[in-house]
Amino acid sequence: MKIVLDRVNVMRDNFSLTAHGEFSDGVHLVSGAVGSGKSTLAFAIANVLPLESGSISRCGTESMMLSFQFPEYQVTGLTLTDECFSWGCEPAEIFLSSEIQGKEHQSPFTLSRGELKQLHLSCVLNKHYDLLLLDEPFSSLDCEKKQKFCSRLSQRTKSITIIFTHEQAILPKVDRIWEIIDGVLHDRGVPPAAIKRWCGAPPFIKKLVASGKTPRNISSDEVLEAACRT
Repeated sequence: MKIVLDRVNVMRDNFSLTAHGEFSDGVHLVSGAVGSGKSTLAFAIANVLPLESGSISRCGTESMMLSFQFPEYQVTGLTLTDECFSWGCEPAEIFLSSEIQGKEHQSPFTLSRGELKQLHLSCVLNKHYDLLLLDEPFSSLDCEKKQKFCSRLSQRTKSITIIFTHEQAILPKVDRIWEIIDGVLHDRGVPPAAIKRWCGAPPFIKKLVASGKTPRNISSDEVLEAACRT
């Protein structure tokens, strides 16, 4: 499976984004500042936004999911049980993983945004998608939930997962790093070499690189291991 962006240009309001590259199996991180065009690229790959020029080829991807930053945009069920069924999921399993037992008959909109985000991601990760596009999946989650989410992402080895985020604290192990700067998508490559080329790396990772302790990857475990090297 692969997603090929061939000299893509996409416009959104007065913003222009250009992108060229190939996404293959594995977990990809697309980083960038707020407003840099991450959501624009996600929507373009999902065929939600039309292209001004260029093309996007989706080879071998028969199923796709675009997860929005704000979970309420994708709610369709009147109750939490209905919401789980709408995703094709078994409610009992989702309630256990999202830790909202006892609220099965409540409206999804009675939850906090963090709880709703957790429910949403639990439903998304419960299903298999050849291509999973996650737009700011860490928003509204506390540190513990971010770590659990990262652990679940690491299990997605037989599909293409693209994470679009400006998260700087807790990140999953990834197979490739990309970043958007000044409206252009840059392929930084495969870790650990990619980490040295990553302009938008979190400050603590940049500090490790500067001290000669480049992490093998960007997950919390890998960063901690690098920090503890003698």
